[in-house]
Amino acid sequence: MTHSKPVGKPLTTRVREALEAVAEPARAPAMQAYMKSAMPYLGLASVPRRAALKPVFAGLDWPDSAGWRADVFALWRAATHREERYAAIDLTAVKAARGFQRIDALPMYEEMIVTGAWWDYVDEIAGHRLWTLLQNDRAAMRDTMLAWATDADMWKRRSAILCQLPAKRETDLDLLYACIEPSIGSSEFFLRKAIGWALRQYAWTDPDEVARYVTANEDRLSGLSKREALKNDGKRRGG
Repeated sequence: MTHSKPVGKPLTTRVREALEAVAEPARAPAMQAYMKSAMPYLGLASVPRRAALKPVFAGLDWPDSAGWRADVFALWRAATHREERYAAIDLTAVKAARGFQRIDALPMYEEMIVTGAWWDYVDEIAGHRLWTLLQNDRAAMRDTMLAWATDADMWKRRSAILCQLPAKRETDLDLLYACIEPSIGSSEFFLRKAIGWALRQYAWTDPDEVARYVTANEDRLSGLSKREALKNDGKRRGG
């Protein structure tokens, strides 16, 4: 008599069980209120969350990008608590997925940005994953970010503005300014803030250029964008 090999628990179940095991439910209401989230929290900060997920993700491997994306989607779409969506974003950053950070992963990130539609999800994806895609598939990503910069979806516009946050001297200034341009007169807080943040990040590399840009666009940039862009100017210049 033969026995079939037992089937392991789905990744979504293993993630949920790992998170629930270290959750602090008493923290959950305040976390949900702070994030203005319709989805409830388990009550788990980022450090213990990542520690709990480390053994769950440690043995994962995929033969191709499609398998990895399927697991990310499963976590993202089945999430009942916000930390499970954070886990999906964490899964996009594991070492085993480094080779999959190409333009064909962009539709997955796009869905996460559009359906997540809040800064805690969007900024992690835009500021880290999209930058990696831009490094690996520059021409195609550049064209797409220019398109996103004029998209009706505000979070895609924010993502385009923020996609070079870690770039430093590799920053494509033409792309940065082109992504800012369609939103430069927007009254939307999250776009104004993104413009200032992106400029402030580049100012660590070239404060004179950012000061020049702010001065040249003095009448078009919002006060918030200008304040954010120049926030650390004195520190950079030794003042």
